[in-house]
Amino acid sequence: MFELQFNNFGEFLDMGGYAFNVWTVYALFAVFILANLLIPLRRRKQIIRELKRRRIVNEGVTRTGGNPNQNQERNGLNTYPANGIDTVGENQ
Repeated sequence: MFELQFNNFGEFLDMGGYAFNVWTVYALFAVFILANLLIPLRRRKQIIRELKRRRIVNEGVTRTGGNPNQNQERNGLNTYPANGIDTVGENQ
């Protein structure tokens, strides 16, 4: 059916004298695949945590009938200005 290129497992690991190059590439590939799987999962958890925190803060403000941006305006921080440009610490 098919013929193996290596006579034994030691030859397979040696990769015809190119073992360092071949196995380094395989290791880097594994690192990149894991990073591309784990980093988005970690970021997703951070986003969900932040959205939950914002919802809790907004629910507290809504219950008291306050303005959700009141604390930011009082501190001179306006994260959602009418002109669409983020400014920090500037009097508008």
